[in-house]
Amino acid sequence: MKGIFSVLVENRDGVLSAVSGLFARRGFNIDTLAVGETDDHEISSMTITSTGDQRTIDQIEKQLNKNVDVIKVRRLTEARSVCLEMILTKVSYSATTRSSLIETCQMCGAKIIKAAPKYMLLEFHADPEAVEDFIQLVRPYGIIEIQRTGTIAMEK
Repeated sequence: MKGIFSVLVENRDGVLSAVSGLFARRGFNIDTLAVGETDDHEISSMTITSTGDQRTIDQIEKQLNKNVDVIKVRRLTEARSVCLEMILTKVSYSATTRSSLIETCQMCGAKIIKAAPKYMLLEFHADPEAVEDFIQLVRPYGIIEIQRTGTIAMEK
């Protein structure tokens, strides 16, 4: 089972460490973690995804609510939320594969950020499943490097 948690926290030193430490101490795994300041500079928003059985997901929610730096915890469902992830990937190409790579990007809605003589730097954002599909589509060209943001989510 996948747990998606939208967590509002105090924006101060040590909060991220406290939250990740909670997961480590309890033996919970963090699949993705994205953190950013909200419109209020004193509050940050965390989107944390984790997998486990129903009991584990319930425990994560309870433990997050006990943290003094946590203002609010919302448990989101994939069906009632918009979940997005962004990747930057550096993909190699040759003279014979260049047009095919460009066509793949156009078909998927990926943006070519930089075209160098031997590689292209691509930006792509979509739901996590589509991001995985895109990675599989460009893998045959030769992925040199990849950076992922982790999931961000908001209730519809």
